[in-house]
Amino acid sequence: MRSWKVLVLAVTAMGSCALAQTPLTPNRAITSDDASRESVWAANAGNEPVGPGDLLYVTVAGSPELSRSYRVGVDGTIVLPMSHNNIHVAGLTADKIGDEVAANLQSEHVLVAPIISVAVLDYRSRQVTVMGAVKQPGVVQAIGNFTVMDAIAKAQGLAPEAGPEAIVTRPGAGSEPSQVTKISLKDLMNGSNAALNMQLRGGDEVDVPEAPKIFVVGNIKMPGSYPVNEIGGTTVLKALALSQGQLAFTTKEAYIYRTVDGHRNEIEVPLRKILHRTAPDMAMQANDILYIPEASGVHLTAAVLDRIASFGGSVGSGLIVFH
Repeated sequence: MRSWKVLVLAVTAMGSCALAQTPLTPNRAITSDDASRESVWAANAGNEPVGPGDLLYVTVAGSPELSRSYRVGVDGTIVLPMSHNNIHVAGLTADKIGDEVAANLQSEHVLVAPIISVAVLDYRSRQVTVMGAVKQPGVVQAIGNFTVMDAIAKAQGLAPEAGPEAIVTRPGAGSEPSQVTKISLKDLMNGSNAALNMQLRGGDEVDVPEAPKIFVVGNIKMPGSYPVNEIGGTTVLKALALSQGQLAFTTKEAYIYRTVDGHRNEIEVPLRKILHRTAPDMAMQANDILYIPEASGVHLTAAVLDRIASFGGSVGSGLIVFH
């Protein structure tokens, strides 16, 4: 009778042990925990190397107390419950992080043969700042082969006031100075130089300054300020075209006012010769003022002649009557 009871207890203990160590199988019914885990994998941001600030989700099969999200510290490590040592994960992909976590749990005798899965939820270490004359400035994630064109596309493209170039600033490592690269947006967009579409990494900044302006005033159809969308500046003829051209009774010369070292210089422009192609077009720089004077004497003479002509037409019949 006693041997029968011992046999029953042994069989019961073996069944309990087998149940406790039953691995997760595809045929097992899906629970709410599994559904939560599936949503985590659906949000996996990629399999790129991680860095400080990135958010991971570590799943340890059969250990819900270890399965949770972990933020990578500034030293590039994460700390698991019941683990005495930090696990260095910076520079590793999700697969390699899983191997490191498994090795740590085994070395500290927390689990014998842990099954680890790691997903990356957020790559904060790969943040690229896009600012300036773009439609939606902000911070984007440089995941994968992320380039300047990708950054501009993430910012919804260039704003109308965008200048002729973009400036990419890459912070230096340690005491090294930052690296600044200027990129012609015209050459970047038309694909004439593939090297301009440089690959970006976390910490880079893409700045698109607004276009500098020139000012056109005087005897023209549309005075005002106009953007300079070319790196080399613009010219007098282009400024005239932007301002819809000159009005009648313009003088032969115009003037460019340019400020240099706090002093405003006056530069004479042979406007009529330029228009008649007997003199070369003149370059203009950002913030230049093109002033086109009116030939007031000629204008006054023409106005007087017009008035005399109209007066003669209106009294002509009267003169004939009184003749």
